[in-house]
Amino acid sequence: MQDLAVRAPALTTLSEEEEMFRQAIRDFAETEVRPHVSRMDEAAQFDPAIITKFFEMGLMGIEVPEELGGAGGAFCMATLAIEELARVDASAAIYVDVHNTLVNNALLRWGTGEQKQRYFPRLSSELLGAFALSEPDSGSDAFALTCKAIRVGDHWELTGRKFWITNGAEAGFFIVFANTDFSKGYKGITAFLVERDFAGFAVGKKESKLGIRASSTTELILEQCHVPDANVLGPVGKGYKIAIETLNEGRIGIGAQMVGIAQGALDAALAYIKERKQFGKTIAEFQGIQFQVAQAATEIEAARLMVYNAARLKDTGHPFATEAAMAKLFSSQVANHVTSLAVELFGGFGYSREYPVEKFFRDAKIGTIYEGTSNMQLQTIAKTLLQ
Repeated sequence: MQDLAVRAPALTTLSEEEEMFRQAIRDFAETEVRPHVSRMDEAAQFDPAIITKFFEMGLMGIEVPEELGGAGGAFCMATLAIEELARVDASAAIYVDVHNTLVNNALLRWGTGEQKQRYFPRLSSELLGAFALSEPDSGSDAFALTCKAIRVGDHWELTGRKFWITNGAEAGFFIVFANTDFSKGYKGITAFLVERDFAGFAVGKKESKLGIRASSTTELILEQCHVPDANVLGPVGKGYKIAIETLNEGRIGIGAQMVGIAQGALDAALAYIKERKQFGKTIAEFQGIQFQVAQAATEIEAARLMVYNAARLKDTGHPFATEAAMAKLFSSQVANHVTSLAVELFGGFGYSREYPVEKFFRDAKIGTIYEGTSNMQLQTIAKTLLQ
C-alpha cells in the first residue's frame, strides 16, 4: 500500500505575492461585499453589481493565461480568493469558486485551441459560467444521468433536465453533460459547451434554500437544445472523465469555502466574547470558553493547511485527488462544528438574524453535501488506502 505520508511534500507556506493577494481580496470583501450580505441573504438574490466587480478585479479568470484575457495565476490563488470571500459571505465565494474551479478548469484542460480563444476572453471579463451535471435522479450516482444527446447533421440536440445548478440564474455559459449512447453506460457521457441563448435551452425553477441563499441554484430545461458540433468539450464519450477530474479540483474550492466560513464565524465569536459580560467579567475570561475557541482555531488551521496542500499538489503536478477529498471532508466537518459553537457562544443572540453567526451556521451545512457528499469523500479516500 502506498504511504500517504510520503506521497508529496506539504507545500503550504504563502509567498509574499500570495499574502498581498489575500489582503487585497480581504479588503475587497470587507468594503464591497459585507455591507450587502444581510440584504442579499434575506432577498435570496445576489447583487449583480458585485459579480461585475469580480470580473473587474480579475477574479473570474485567475488561472486563465494572460494571452486569453486571464490573470495567468495559480490554482492556489483561486483558493485564497474563495476562502477570503467566504469569510464574509459564502454566496459571494461560490460565484468565484464554480466559475474558476469547475468551468474554467474544465475548459483549460479539455478545450480545443479554438474553444479557448472563443470563450476565455469573455469568461474572464463578463460571461459567468455554470457546471451542469446533476439531475433529479442523478446525485451521488452522477453517471445515472438521463439527459440525452443525439447527433443531427453538423450539430447535437440535447434533451433532459438538470437540477441543483449553481450560478444557473445568472450564467450565460454552461458545461452540460449528456449521454450520446446509453448502450455504453457511463462511457456514452459527453460534455457540451452550451450558451444561454441556444435554441431549446431554458433556465427553470430557482430553489429556495436553507443557506447560501443569495447564490442561485436552478433547474435547467433542455428541449432538443441545438448545440454545434464545435461545442463538444473533449472526445465524445469522455464526459465521465472530464466530470471526475474537474470535480477533484472543485473539492479543493469547497474546502476553501468551508475554511472561510469557519474563520468568519470564529472571528465574529471572538469579538463578541470579549465584549459580552456575565458574572462581572467578559465571558472570554472564563477558561471553559477559552478552551473551546482554542480548539476551534486549531481545527480551522488544520483544515486550512489541508486545503492549501491539496492546491499546491495540483499546481505542482502531483496526484491530489485523495488530498482534495480529505480537505473537503475535514473542512466541512470543521465548518459545521465551529459555526455551531459560534451560535452557542452568542447565546440567545446567536439564534437571531440580527447577528452574523446564524448565517454562517446555515451556510456551512452545504459543505457536507455538494460536489460529493461526505460519504463519497470517504469512499474516495478508502479506495486509495486499500489499493
